Amino acid sequence: MHHEIALISTIAVGLVYALIGGYIASRLHLPPLVGYLLAGIADGPFTPGFVADAKLAPQLAEIGVILLMFGVGMHFSVRDLLAVRRVAVPGALVQIASAVALTCGVAGLWGWSLGPSLVLGLALSVASTVVLLRALEAQGILGSESGRIAVGWLIVEDLITVVVLVLLPALATSLGGQPIDHNPAANGSDSGQLLLTLGIVLGKFAGFVVFMLFVGARLLPWLLERVARTNSRELFTLAVVAAAIGIGFGAAELLGLSFALGAFFAGVVVSESDHSHRAAVELQPLQDVFTALFFVAIGMLFDPSIIMRRPLEILAVVLVIVLGKPAAALMIVLVSRHPLGTALMVAASLAQIGEFSFILAELGMALRLLSAEGQSLIVAGALISIALNSFLVRAAAAVQRRLDSPPEPASLANL
Repeated sequence: MHHEIALISTIAVGLVYALIGGYIASRLHLPPLVGYLLAGIADGPFTPGFVADAKLAPQLAEIGVILLMFGVGMHFSVRDLLAVRRVAVPGALVQIASAVALTCGVAGLWGWSLGPSLVLGLALSVASTVVLLRALEAQGILGSESGRIAVGWLIVEDLITVVVLVLLPALATSLGGQPIDHNPAANGSDSGQLLLTLGIVLGKFAGFVVFMLFVGARLLPWLLERVARTNSRELFTLAVVAAAIGIGFGAAELLGLSFALGAFFAGVVVSESDHSHRAAVELQPLQDVFTALFFVAIGMLFDPSIIMRRPLEILAVVLVIVLGKPAAALMIVLVSRHPLGTALMVAASLAQIGEFSFILAELGMALRLLSAEGQSLIVAGALISIALNSFLVRAAAAVQRRLDSPPEPASLANL
């Protein structure tokens, strides 16, 4: 293969494999994401046949992350979050803490240290936005009480993950990892140096948020308004994509923050614009394509042989996702005095992991906190939990409908 066509071949084969895998998954009544991950496995170095460029695939995945986080930011709603804050905020916090504690306990039995165990626990604690929204839409309950709680819960999880993405690089050295920038000033192990590093990172984060909310909130809507007046669809689409990728790149290059973080707040700012709906519609096709490439790139990192080498570890990961997390969610919703049917639906919808888990895994590997085997465990857990989730949600919806339906009146013969 000539080097100059490596980008074209990686995109072409990745998309073709994703189309085939997504179609087969849909025919089997599974989320297309399962097909995308399997396409990545077929496209990767651990299986025979075509192998995509190992350097280009992560960069394409990074674009997918940027557009995905931009979309999450555009759908972020403070109003929706405040409406269910009494159950969503404590619920998400308790569930994440429970999943992390349970995972650290299990990983400790494997001989893992705190750093890898913590990254694995955080990755297993965060549900997939794409999977959850599509599962709720398929059941027609996105606007119901269960749907609002689940979405609010997911928003809190996303916000917590954004904060983790900011703090984890600063804590990498103390957890046994290595800073991405290899900055000797960040390698100090004493508490004073750690606090200084955390202070600098949080200061950059706070400064970026303030800039986006006060300057970006005026500049981006103004820019979209001027471009919209040209009545050019391609220029408007270009402006939206440039805002997502440009701000993500700027946050990473100038402040040392993540691409995902910059794109998320760009989406939050655009969501307040009068053209937010049009921006979401124009971006959706491109977002879908690069989201598929993102999952393909993640699938490329999965070594199928781990199924034979670490079956018990995979089983433990799946149990944490489909039993441990839902049990914590079920308890929190019931304690908040919501009906059993609502609690079951929220618990079932959160019994999976997805894109944020992979973002955390990528960061953990970059920080030398997570091994390739740990990432393969996360991908295996995602594949299995996403495949099971549609069945769990349908079962929970059936139980909820049965619990919510009024009892049939007794017949005269039984009186």
